[in-house]
Amino acid sequence: MIRKNKNKIRKSAGDYVLDTFVYTVLAVFAVICFYPFWYVIVASFSSGTHIIKNPGLLLWPDGFHLNSYILAFKHPRILSGFANALKILLISLPINIVLTLMCGYFMARRNMGLKKIFVGMMLFTMYFDGGLIPAYLNIKDLGLYNSHWALILGGALSVYNAIICKTAIESLPESLLESARLDGANELQVLFKIIMPLIKPTIAVLILYYGVAKWNSWFAASIYLESVDLLPIQNILRDILNKAGQMSDTAGDSYDSYAEAVKYSAVVITTLPIMCVYPFLQKHFTKGVMIGAVKG
Repeated sequence: MIRKNKNKIRKSAGDYVLDTFVYTVLAVFAVICFYPFWYVIVASFSSGTHIIKNPGLLLWPDGFHLNSYILAFKHPRILSGFANALKILLISLPINIVLTLMCGYFMARRNMGLKKIFVGMMLFTMYFDGGLIPAYLNIKDLGLYNSHWALILGGALSVYNAIICKTAIESLPESLLESARLDGANELQVLFKIIMPLIKPTIAVLILYYGVAKWNSWFAASIYLESVDLLPIQNILRDILNKAGQMSDTAGDSYDSYAEAVKYSAVVITTLPIMCVYPFLQKHFTKGVMIGAVKG
């Protein structure tokens, strides 16, 4: 026989009412947050005329139309935009992670000479920026203008992410690092062979932060890249949306359906790749974020 747990707390009628209220509010907020994504997906598979006739609530597409995706992929720069974005991302991420690990390790080290001065200088950059014009002149004087290196090296290190990495390193036992040094390991070996494998959840979070920031970035490319062939996908998306809107304004209602259909499909095309990364990093995401919240 299965015995019932006598120590189980019985809920009163008020507790059930409160639970129902809380779950209802959370469900409403979940729908509010999810609906914009659902609207874009539904609109991308709908015909342009259906989108125009339903300017408000849109729950289901009127069929399964792929014309807008075909039209979006006919843009002459969309494939090169994807290739450029992937190139920037694949080169940037290793540089971002290495610099962030080294910076976080420096800030986590105890009894470092001039540590407070250097940390203060780094924290200063979080609140005060040199401005757009000095940054542009700096990139141009370094010979990085109209090159992907302007996007890769520009903003290669985030001080905020370095602080997250510092907190994760500080959570490790100091005795473990000291024993490695006593065994003859130098600082680089301690960092990359001992610390790095132990803070994989934090590194996964940093990869996600840097990856999303690089993938969604379009402003820096519009400033530092002159050649159209070098533009990443987000700038191509912006060009598609701008041209669709301009042609809709000049052509009138006959072109509205085209503009509406293409802009939603273009958003899905550019957003889908980065969304596919989340399931692989989600198991590390909560743990990595919580490490940064325990100590500061």
